Amino acid sequence: MNLEQMKQATIEALEDLKGRDIAVLDTGRISSLFECVIIASGDSTRQTRAMAKRVQDRVKGLGARVIGVEGEQEGEWILVDLGSLIVHIMHPATRAYYNLEELWSTQYLPAARRRAAAT
Repeated sequence: MNLEQMKQATIEALEDLKGRDIAVLDTGRISSLFECVIIASGDSTRQTRAMAKRVQDRVKGLGARVIGVEGEQEGEWILVDLGSLIVHIMHPATRAYYNLEELWSTQYLPAARRRAAAT
């Protein structure tokens, strides 16, 4: 399974269970650990757990491997490691507090500004 297929399957799995504010961040240029991060919000612990399980089931069904899962016990912030793709499923308050989008914000720069910043 290639990265694009994994991204699409993950987004569909999150949307199936009403995941909100889904953000797809290209991190390949700023991290050698993974190429993409997907962040989604869930309104309850039950929903975040169900979303994480749906993502795992969907990608496994397509032949991808789940490297690991963290945070399922608490359910406020669940991380699903798919190797080149990392999925964060969070309660809105947790998401706002940690603000992962800002952490990876360099990818939001327009292409011209990104090239200028790299030189």
